[in-house]
Amino acid sequence: MTRWSEIVSRRPSIDGYLTAIAFLALYASCTGAAPNNVVISDTTAANYLAQYGYLPPINPENGAFLSEEKLTAAIEEFQAFAGINITGELNEETAKLMATPRCGVKDKVGPAADGRSKRYALQGSRWRTKNLTYKISKYPTGLNKQEVDKEIAKAFGVWSGETDLTFTRKSGHENVHIEIRFEVGEHGDGDPFDGPGGTLAHAYFPVYGGDAHFDDSERWTIRSYRGTNLFQVAAHEFGHSLGLSHSDVKSALMAPFYRGYDPHFILDRDDVDAIQALYGEKTRHGSRGPSPPAEEDPELCKDPKVDAMFNTKDGETIVFKGKHYWKLTDNGVASGYPRRINSTWKELPTNIDAAFTYRNGKTYFFKGTQYWRYINTTMDGDYPKEISDGFTGIPDHIDAATVWTGNGKIYFYKGAKFWRFDPASKPPVRSNYPKLIQNWQGIPNHVNAAVTYKGYTYFFQDNAYYRFNDRTFRVDDADPAFPRSTAYWWFGCKSANRGTLGGTDELVTSPNHDYADSGAPTNLLNSSERTWQLLLGIMTVIIARFVVAT
Repeated sequence: MTRWSEIVSRRPSIDGYLTAIAFLALYASCTGAAPNNVVISDTTAANYLAQYGYLPPINPENGAFLSEEKLTAAIEEFQAFAGINITGELNEETAKLMATPRCGVKDKVGPAADGRSKRYALQGSRWRTKNLTYKISKYPTGLNKQEVDKEIAKAFGVWSGETDLTFTRKSGHENVHIEIRFEVGEHGDGDPFDGPGGTLAHAYFPVYGGDAHFDDSERWTIRSYRGTNLFQVAAHEFGHSLGLSHSDVKSALMAPFYRGYDPHFILDRDDVDAIQALYGEKTRHGSRGPSPPAEEDPELCKDPKVDAMFNTKDGETIVFKGKHYWKLTDNGVASGYPRRINSTWKELPTNIDAAFTYRNGKTYFFKGTQYWRYINTTMDGDYPKEISDGFTGIPDHIDAATVWTGNGKIYFYKGAKFWRFDPASKPPVRSNYPKLIQNWQGIPNHVNAAVTYKGYTYFFQDNAYYRFNDRTFRVDDADPAFPRSTAYWWFGCKSANRGTLGGTDELVTSPNHDYADSGAPTNLLNSSERTWQLLLGIMTVIIARFVVAT
């Protein structure tokens, strides 16, 4: 691993600071993470802290004296805001975060800048109208204009989905509320961009005009894990355009640091609370209308075990069981279901083993030794084909399949094992597969189905399901705990058990299903044993995530 030693001298130079941070952030943007073993100087850190509001501006000509105490306090404040260990020192964790690509807006602005708890912050200004207009005056190089229009509209939709705000795109020389431009270097606002990496974009609060500028030196991408995702950065910047400051909640969209492409992006509760504090809750009136009520389905409520689950490219969640399928809503089963599988997907057989929709928008169905590929509900070519031909290295008769949000790769599950399939690699399945499902901490063997939903991966086995947290890499902690009843929580069966399934009458399993022994009760363990178990658990998660992702 490359050792990043002293990057710049201690000469108080803004240029030196920008060079250092941009160099490190360029590495981050190319590899998807900040470099390891980062070491930066006190001057570089001081300029960074000044740029983002933790220190007063530093004069590059005379280099105003900065005491060690003030620098330490600023570092502690940055560490507290970022949610990392508060040491007051420029340790590797702090330096690495400073090298991470981020938004160019200061972290510390507005009335909630000091001494606030972990939550959103409001800058202090808002628009007086809820019907806002925007235009893209200058488009990014290398992207189709129509695609950019769609991504920008989708980014505004993140905020209109939770409020009564509307956003209308204008063109030409019309005056608008929010002007969007992709620029390079100095672009007339006194806040120049720094090239690839570093500052990705910045936006102005409503009181300052609301405009949003994006660094055209970045490699902007759409629906890709490579480069910098336009939609997510734009949605963040438009939060500033609407009056939101940076949040110190790590999972929030309004956190300042770029986290990479998330194909299942949803707003954090912190973001929703923030925008509704300014513009109120969505009244749900208008053309969209209320969602139809969910219905209980006798077949699914009686026997909730399913064959397969998947998301369509439009985001709908579909359940396959026998010769029928159901569409799910947030509350249960949509009205008008079940329907016959072959009434929608012509030539598709019954009793499907597994299904998933890939990033190309195409849906793959598996049964026995064969698979089928569809675009929406139309077969995409001459199918069926043999799994051994189209998915080399993957076994026949699989139990489940899904595209994992952690890396965008396809994962197949069968019995006690799983396989990772990467179409871009040769061979697509590495020689160190298959691996044991027990690496997915808390997930049992012999799952029936798997699906991603709102940023989590859900595994289904017989009448129960498990919510797997792709960030902590373990079954999620929740109340009630998992496993839970699929019938109650997914199919809206009101008479089903809404708590944790654990008893022999509640958790229906097949004889060949195996579960790990939980060991001695926690209350019988002494303090040192509990500490050791905690450390062992942390190491297990780290190792398991590495095992699954490689």
